[in-house]
This record gives sequence, C-alpha cells and structure tokens, in this order.
Amino acid sequence: MHDQATSPSPSNLALSDDLIDATVLDLLLASPATPWSLWEIGLELGDQLQASDAVARLACAGVVHRFDGFVFVTRATRRVAELRAATS
Repeated sequence: MHDQATSPSPSNLALSDDLIDATVLDLLLASPATPWSLWEIGLELGDQLQASDAVARLACAGVVHRFDGFVFVTRATRRVAELRAATS
C-alpha cells in the first residue's frame, strides 16, 4: 500500500488562521497607535491574501478598524494588551 497525501483537517486550518490572526495582531500592537497598510501587513506575512483574510476576520471580531487601505487596533484591543502585559 502506498502513502496517500492527507489534506489538512478543518481544525488544523482553523489553528493556522488563528496563528495568522495573532501574528497580524502582534504586528499592529507593536507600533504605538500607528496604522499599517494592508500591503505592509502582506509584506510582513509574505502573502497578501492571507493578510487580507486575517484583517477581515479581525475586523469582523471588532478587534481592528479598517479605513481606506489602512488597519489599526481598536482602543479596547490596545488596552487589553496593556493589561495583559502588566500582569505578566
């Protein structure tokens, strides 16, 4: 019997999306109140489509704002990050 290629399970894909989203969020939080362009996020990730998808997911969750091709975290997101940093 030969080895068959396995396709990623939906749970693996979700984990991958979560990691990408977390990476994008970390990028945005690393710069103090400075918006990133979607293009810059795509450069950092090495994939414009993944960047666009991640920003869309984060915006739908209410974690980031999008405006005219730029992305920045909400005040609530930044405050939660500050609180987490203070307790660790």
